[in-house]
Amino acid sequence: MYDISRKALSAALRAGADEAEVYMVKSEVTSIDIRKGLIEGSKENINQGMGIRAVVNGAVGFASTNVVMKMEEAARTAVSSARIRGRDPAWRSFPTDGKYPEIKGTFDPHIKDMELDECIELSTNMLEGASSLPDVLVTAGSFSRVASRRLILNSNGIEVEDKGTAISGFVDVITGQEEPTTAYEYDMSRKMDIDFFNLGKAASELASMSRQGISIEPHRTEVVLHPFAVTDLLTGIFSFAIDADNVQKGRSSLIGRTGEMIASEKLSIIDDGLLEGGIETAMADDEGVPSQTTPIIEKGIFKSYLYDNYTAGKEGINSTGNASRQSYSSPPSVGIRNFIIGYEKSNVIEDTDKGIYINTVIGAHTANYISGDFSVEARNAFTIEKGTLARPIKSLMLSGNVFDILRNINGAGKDRRQVGGTVTPSLRIADMSVVG
Repeated sequence: MYDISRKALSAALRAGADEAEVYMVKSEVTSIDIRKGLIEGSKENINQGMGIRAVVNGAVGFASTNVVMKMEEAARTAVSSARIRGRDPAWRSFPTDGKYPEIKGTFDPHIKDMELDECIELSTNMLEGASSLPDVLVTAGSFSRVASRRLILNSNGIEVEDKGTAISGFVDVITGQEEPTTAYEYDMSRKMDIDFFNLGKAASELASMSRQGISIEPHRTEVVLHPFAVTDLLTGIFSFAIDADNVQKGRSSLIGRTGEMIASEKLSIIDDGLLEGGIETAMADDEGVPSQTTPIIEKGIFKSYLYDNYTAGKEGINSTGNASRQSYSSPPSVGIRNFIIGYEKSNVIEDTDKGIYINTVIGAHTANYISGDFSVEARNAFTIEKGTLARPIKSLMLSGNVFDILRNINGAGKDRRQVGGTVTPSLRIADMSVVG
């Protein structure tokens, strides 16, 4: 990888780039698809690709390829792309060399060396767990294991390589004939610590608990959100508001509000690229800036936006290490790392006399990302009565505003989970609107 990347970097500079950057990844992926309770198929792929950025007279060009023999050609294409683009007066430079932190828990040799037979066995365990309850059918599911290497080089001296592993499982189930109920369960980890049998069983237990749902009248009440629901509702909308690119373009409701009390005084949120075992943990972000921990909300007070190198350069400050790429074939933009939500822990359901518990929501993508308003369908919801989950709810809509949620959090569970790049417990929110 080093030899290929250095050749591409040199090719860009020879072609006339003032600065150049090479981002290269190589991954081994095993994926298994499940349909109607059976393993439908499996795939093993080795993927490799490179993205190249080149700067000419303040204009930035980009090209990518997954063909090794065309790496140098892609570098020249990036330079040509820069030449036909207009100069960007906001451009400063690529990152310069930095000291990289030690990180832990991102690579498991067991996952790296896992054979297809073991992947199939774990998928079968998940199916057996889901089928361990009567009258439950698996409608869909998946399993994956990934081992990857990432290399970032640029002409300013950045040279950083890291490796990582991940394993995940997902299962979706249905139960009941006349009024069927569904549920899903999902988990992902950097190491081999997922109990796939219990993952499948948890989905079936939730579907079974959700049978014979009742209808409820529209009202306002306390709502406890499972980590899945917290992630869908809070992370996407709030991360949009703290993205420095959106702030600089006038697309955020948090413009100019650093230092303000915007949330419950017991709430803290950090963005932590150094979290041990975090899904988004790495030595550097996706353009080579050393990873760090950035306080976003501290005891209710809004502390910081998130920056990549470009948006930070616009304001003459340092990047927070939040450059993120969807793949090698796209240039970086601002993205969260490990988004950690912290609040004083308690037995939040037991401490709730009357309310609603919601496991998942559908439709969070339709929210107004600037105002924070949303209206979503709640799935696997239950009434809470005197500290226990009492009755399943047949149909439920939940509406509100994400920034109101931040202010109205009044409890958190002990069930902290890592859901993708979000780490959160269940959260209890006061005075939410629910419609049966």
